[in-house]
Amino acid sequence: MRFGSWAVIATLVALVGLLSYGVASKRTDTSIDEAVAAGQRIEAPEMDLPVLGQPGERTLSDYRGKVVVLNFWASWCKPCTEELPLLERTQKRIAPQDATVLGINYKDVSGDALGFVRRFRLTFPTLRDRDGAFAELYGSRAFPETFVIDRRGRIAAQRRGPVDQRWLDRTLPPLLAEPA
Repeated sequence: MRFGSWAVIATLVALVGLLSYGVASKRTDTSIDEAVAAGQRIEAPEMDLPVLGQPGERTLSDYRGKVVVLNFWASWCKPCTEELPLLERTQKRIAPQDATVLGINYKDVSGDALGFVRRFRLTFPTLRDRDGAFAELYGSRAFPETFVIDRRGRIAAQRRGPVDQRWLDRTLPPLLAEPA
């Protein structure tokens, strides 16, 4: 083989290596999943986010002392909108127990998101993750996704995909019984 052939091969190997590194470095963060699976509670990521349809911003620490059912949803996500009535029923059930559902609307047009809030008569607070940066902190990759945050601000449970009544009934009572 001539020098020119070796140079081409070396260049191709270098390019494949760089591509592999780029793909590997963009992997979804699974540290939350691993911690929850091991029975650990890790501090929930926070970020100031605008309130949907209202002035101002809120952050997860504004809900410290409450059990928070943090749900990422979007109007363009059919499974997300299908679970909104269940989340609203959950809000009505847990609010008297110093708990809340907290919706995080993901990369949505405000008007579309507000339309779903009105359609389903949602009473739980909803914040906007306009660029997806907040969802990225949770390693979110498909929607809906739900994280249950304990009264101390730690992730106690998570569900990648739609929640159902059975999962909520299994997950929430022990957390609601914990002191602040």
